[in-house]
Amino acid sequence: MKSTAVKKAAEKATAAKPAAAKKAPVRKAAAKKTAGTKAASTKTAAGASAAVKAVKAEKDAVAKPSKNESRAALVRRARRINRELAEVYPYAHPELDFENPFQLLIATVLSAQTTDLRVNQTTPTLFAKYPSPEDLAAANPEEVEEILRPCGFFRAKTKSAIGLSKALTEQFGGEVPGRLEDLVKLPGVGRKTAFVVLGNAFGRPGITVDTHFQRLVRRWQWTEETDPDKIEAAVGALFPKNEWTDLSHHVIWHGRRICHSRKPACGACPIAPLCPAYGEGETDPEKAKKLLKYEKGGFPGQRLKPPQAYLDAGGRPAPPLGAG
Repeated sequence: MKSTAVKKAAEKATAAKPAAAKKAPVRKAAAKKTAGTKAASTKTAAGASAAVKAVKAEKDAVAKPSKNESRAALVRRARRINRELAEVYPYAHPELDFENPFQLLIATVLSAQTTDLRVNQTTPTLFAKYPSPEDLAAANPEEVEEILRPCGFFRAKTKSAIGLSKALTEQFGGEVPGRLEDLVKLPGVGRKTAFVVLGNAFGRPGITVDTHFQRLVRRWQWTEETDPDKIEAAVGALFPKNEWTDLSHHVIWHGRRICHSRKPACGACPIAPLCPAYGEGETDPEKAKKLLKYEKGGFPGQRLKPPQAYLDAGGRPAPPLGAG
């Protein structure tokens, strides 16, 4: 009996060996799979690390101007930025529609705390009904308010528009004066408005220090001033006077299209190597492209009737009020 039992146990053990042998490759395969997963994980981590390093390297490759920049170096960098922007925006122009100095003066006053586009959509009705300073000076304020309502602050703007029209009629024979000291005496007209008119209606150089201009010249470390008049003086000292008007257009266009207040598109900026503030915004080129505005982002500019050079360059006119 004992011999038979031993024999059966031996046979059972022999039969079990192949089963165990069959299970070994499974464990081996599992081990391989685990090793492969770990390798893939390590590879992914290494890839991610490499990507981070690549982004950092790309960011570091944009050489920022020295913090101890000399006056001469600042002047060279500022003028180079203007030259670069002139190539990007060769068709830069005032984005308010106008046909004469009076229209530009009124449109600029109306543009306070609203967009040029909204002003351009509103002024055709205003100028059709009141084409001259004499007409607007004699207008019914309530009727003018109704026209200017889309521009916001319409009561204050109506008062300014009618007031400066009366001043033009009574003091300047219905003509817009071409001197800074005369323009700033008109109701609602400050230095910024005066320089817009002088530079674009009379061809007399001036720097337009609007919110875009202030933001960018501080980002570029052209000046640390915050007062518009001091900014105007500081920046004006960096450039020849005959470049002031075009400089204003270049900076303002760049501020509206690429170097935005909250999310500057650093990765799509043509002057990134010259900018001390590079990296404050999106540096990834593809993501930065999505932040572009106006015609560079596939949208029309602000003017309903833009200059031909802008249209020739692929720009599109803005839609009239109520269209789309």
